[in-house]
Amino acid sequence: MNKPELITAVAEKTGMKKKDVEAMLDAFIDVVKETLKKGDKVALIGFGTWATRERAKRNGVNPRTGKKISIPAKVVPYFKVGKELKDAVSK
Repeated sequence: MNKPELITAVAEKTGMKKKDVEAMLDAFIDVVKETLKKGDKVALIGFGTWATRERAKRNGVNPRTGKKISIPAKVVPYFKVGKELKDAVSK
């Protein structure tokens, strides 16, 4: 399911206009991004948690040249699935 399909499904389920659902979804995504940028997490009990993790600096190999390279440390987002969502999908 892509974003337009999600907007349509939510609009049908809630009776809201697609334009309003799209605005709400965009606002939700913006809030999650801003929260993660600050280093905080977003938790929806039963659904899951968005947070960030630090990846340490490491060494790697360029697959084209075979040369060793240094991969810098960085912060990456991740999503941990909540128990209710995991149970709903696995049944």
